[in-house]
Amino acid sequence: MFDALVLTQEDKTTKAKVEQLEIGDLPSGDVLIEVACSSLNYKDGLAITGTGRIIRDFPMVPGIDFAGTVVSSNDARYQEGDSVILTGWGVGENHWGGMAKMARVKADWLVPMPKGCNADKAMMIGTAGLTAMLCVQALQSANIKPESGEVLVTGASGGVGSVAVKLLSELGYQVVACSGRVEENGPLLKELGAKEVIDRHELEQDAKPLEKQRWAGVVDTVGNKILAKALAQIDYAGAAAICGLAGGFALPTTVMPFILRGVNLLGIDSVHCPIEKRLAAWEQVVDILPESFYQAACQKISLKDVPSYAEKIIKGQVTGRVLVTL
Repeated sequence: MFDALVLTQEDKTTKAKVEQLEIGDLPSGDVLIEVACSSLNYKDGLAITGTGRIIRDFPMVPGIDFAGTVVSSNDARYQEGDSVILTGWGVGENHWGGMAKMARVKADWLVPMPKGCNADKAMMIGTAGLTAMLCVQALQSANIKPESGEVLVTGASGGVGSVAVKLLSELGYQVVACSGRVEENGPLLKELGAKEVIDRHELEQDAKPLEKQRWAGVVDTVGNKILAKALAQIDYAGAAAICGLAGGFALPTTVMPFILRGVNLLGIDSVHCPIEKRLAAWEQVVDILPESFYQAACQKISLKDVPSYAEKIIKGQVTGRVLVTL
């Protein structure tokens, strides 16, 4: 028997409860894993609270990522005792996820634990950190260099944003962090490496087709009006790596930044990211992040704390990364 957070639905309302399950309850898969920890992401918050239609089949164990140790495997790539990480692939949405002490998944969804990493660090990075690294790599591929100018990070207090701030800072970029909680989180964002912290209200007004150029690059986790405003302010030949919709999925902009300034819009998907790209991102993010990051921007909670934190994360009341210990 093992503990798991189980989501059920009653009268179109999602209920979350820690229950005891057996190995036989787990869905099919190639590899059985003892989970050490998971993490709480914005998508988890939507799923657990039922705010977004993330889950369609119940019961479901949430948790879009986890790290742990292989117990048994039908795939030659993984052996008993191997340390592994899973992020994405619809786990925690369509297939039982990481908020349980045991998980059974497809071998194709796993990556080996990178050198110099462990389960706790892996989930302090988690889906959010992997996504942030993919955003940074996309900006680098678009020839956005530290000397190119300021890089804006929107939703900087959240999981992806906070890691992006740290990664960009460690790589020598001039980072401007945009947050809705400047007074509360400004000191932490500056500790993470932001040279300036601005209030999101500065970017929430309706954007003109083109505005004064300011940003060499943008990492956007918000979408909607904030992304539209940022696009109108990107330098000639600049780029925006976009990966989230915390502010909504709309994009009220025009073609002007793209056809008059050559701005590049770079879509980032970490869910179905190819294995080679995924492995490279994991190796780089572990290499770049200093030990201080894990203390400064991360907190630990237990499985029973997850429902209350899920409510907080969708209200924008959670800062940085949240590790769920199993």
